Amino acid sequence: MSAEKTSSPKPDDGPARPGRRTPLIVAAVAIAAALGITAAVGLGGNDDKGSGSVAVVSGGDTGTKAATVLDRPFTKPALVLTDTKGQKYDLRERTKGKPTLIYFGYTHCPDVCPMTMSNIAIAKKQLPKADQDKLQVVFVTTDPERDTSAELAKWLPAAGDSSFTGLTGEFSTIQAGARQIGIGIDPPKKENGTVVSMHGAQVIAFSPTTDQGYVLYGEDASVDDYAKDLPKLIKGENP
Repeated sequence: MSAEKTSSPKPDDGPARPGRRTPLIVAAVAIAAALGITAAVGLGGNDDKGSGSVAVVSGGDTGTKAATVLDRPFTKPALVLTDTKGQKYDLRERTKGKPTLIYFGYTHCPDVCPMTMSNIAIAKKQLPKADQDKLQVVFVTTDPERDTSAELAKWLPAAGDSSFTGLTGEFSTIQAGARQIGIGIDPPKKENGTVVSMHGAQVIAFSPTTDQGYVLYGEDASVDDYAKDLPKLIKGENP
């Protein structure tokens, strides 16, 4: 889970930087890969059975890969939220049979969230137009009190791409949906006048053939990583 802080720095201060911790799942994946074993990784504290709350990660040489392929994929969350046009958006229904990347973050994030959206957007533009049209990128806010539909509509084109889907809604609904794919998020809170938001920084890729989340990317995934993998992800293949 990444700890991210946003604030208005004083004029004589340097750029505000968040304190971050390596997401637990990413650390566990790295350890499993180093040991060359298959590991079952508990995620998100979700108690719902059959919701994809456990990912099985195969060992092997993944040190040079940004993507982690899950042996036991996640079930797509049953999220019904509100999009940037203020309309109801049923995640499962609207992305069924489409290659989909899902990321939970917030618009006041100082670095990780806009960088992730930008990396995906730049990589997407390298695809043939037909493949660009197939790819669905869904950004779900972890800070719905500030991230209204209008705010997401303004932020997403600047941070990423105007075709990206931005979703907002009740925090409890968003948090439950995130847990279903192993991502922990905490309610934003103020500490000494600074708004602090903590959320997992993983991008989960869902296959167009199975609608299962079978590939995971950490916050360090680059433009080149996505550019290399997206053609395969769009076909439902392993990167």
